[in-house]
Amino acid sequence: MGLLTTIRNWFWKGGVKLGMTKSLTNITDDSRVAIDPSEYDRIQIAKSYYKDDLPAVWFRNSYGQRHHRPLSSLNVTKLAAKRMASIIYNEQSELSVDDNQLNELVNQVIETNHFNLQFEQHLETRIALGGLAARPYVDDQNQIRIAWANADQFYPLQNNTDNISECVFASRSTKIENDRPIYYTLLEFHQWSDSTTYEITNELYRSDNRDRVGDQVPLSILYPNMNEKVTFNGTLKRPLFAYFRAPGANNKDLDSPLGVGLVDSSRNIIDAINHTHDEFVHEIKMGKRRIAVPREMLRPGNNFGTNINRDEVHPPMFDTDMDVYEAFYGSDEMKITDLTSDIRTDQYKAAIDYFLREFEEQTGFSAGTFSFDGQGVKTATEVVSENSTTYQTRSSYLTQVELFLNQLVFAILEVASTPEFFSDGKARCSFDVEKGFELSVHFDDGVFVDKDKQQADELALVSAGVMPKKQFLIRNFGLSEEEAEEWLNQVAEEQPEMSTGGFEETSDPNDFGDDEVGAD
Repeated sequence: MGLLTTIRNWFWKGGVKLGMTKSLTNITDDSRVAIDPSEYDRIQIAKSYYKDDLPAVWFRNSYGQRHHRPLSSLNVTKLAAKRMASIIYNEQSELSVDDNQLNELVNQVIETNHFNLQFEQHLETRIALGGLAARPYVDDQNQIRIAWANADQFYPLQNNTDNISECVFASRSTKIENDRPIYYTLLEFHQWSDSTTYEITNELYRSDNRDRVGDQVPLSILYPNMNEKVTFNGTLKRPLFAYFRAPGANNKDLDSPLGVGLVDSSRNIIDAINHTHDEFVHEIKMGKRRIAVPREMLRPGNNFGTNINRDEVHPPMFDTDMDVYEAFYGSDEMKITDLTSDIRTDQYKAAIDYFLREFEEQTGFSAGTFSFDGQGVKTATEVVSENSTTYQTRSSYLTQVELFLNQLVFAILEVASTPEFFSDGKARCSFDVEKGFELSVHFDDGVFVDKDKQQADELALVSAGVMPKKQFLIRNFGLSEEEAEEWLNQVAEEQPEMSTGGFEETSDPNDFGDDEVGAD
């Protein structure tokens, strides 16, 4: 098998030299990819910050020798991205489509793919790196799945700064061949050959160098059941993928459709935070208790080991587990001296807090989100008022989230209504592309909503007759529609004679007329 693999590799290399097959160093070398390669250099830098994979610190010791040590960083990129992702979208968020049949299918796909959990996690990396893409596909069990692509796995083809209509997804896998790691890269191109014809092309590349895409090889090596090209004539109206980018302009490349992440807008201040924190950690290490003593006081003698000599002139003077004493050469008059230096805790804390406040301002968080302000527990109202900057930033993100979710749900419905995607040749729904749909997204407001005040306000709306009682119970007590209906029926049975100040018994529990709920 090893010999056959070697011979096959020779043929591939010969084909590349003759121009029979393609060879790529980077994905951006492909003529179809319409993006500046420097955009992906920027993304790789942001990725190293998010992974906390930063260069070591070089220094010269007391003898002038050059040494290095790991950077003791404070990974504010991960911290800020996680914080923003959790307040934008979480497991309590809900999607609904105005058509009942389509809504049932969409929510089934959402539940099967654990979408709410997955989206929050992928949203975190998107905020850090500047981009996120997703596409629906059908697996071997005819289930609609959602595949995710990070910023460095998504490459635009035809686009403008407002819309990306064509792209290529890149996914890498590693295989051991002849005791050596071989890197395979699958490129999946999504293109429009004309306004009504949509093509998906798959290409596989092989390389023994992880920093190179490699030479094109047959798909059958890794994907024997995958088609090289699939064409849809007139059945698709929009791309089968969705791209999510950060709000605001890309100030690194004004012509790029890709978004910029947290690192791109605050790299210098992140470096300042990391280096200040590193120096503080190093100072704590260097501030360890040290006491200088005459060297004679630390002579171990024979009784330090297994051989015991009771006539030893210089027995041990200190506990053998003690590591604060250091021997120094000196005169006979040398005394025990404490060499411990004070640690500049207050100065470093003030410096780190200062840089954290700058980081909060540059990334759109309210003051005090990460820095320490010394205040105690705050009420919900105080949190709402103090997080106004974060709330505004979140609102900008939500606009892009809704656009992304609309694109993704549209792609899901197009896949579900296209028989060619399923092995049994049967569509899973009937979707009128021209009519479209209306998507409603309910975001959990989390810390930005004072729950007590919300409940009081909505109770007033119920009393005024402009909000259904059922909706009040659903929104404020987490009930399902059936549970809320049961509550209303029970109240009507328990208080059939009440005409004011409570729920009246009516033929329709949702018909509440002018009665009030509760009493002040």
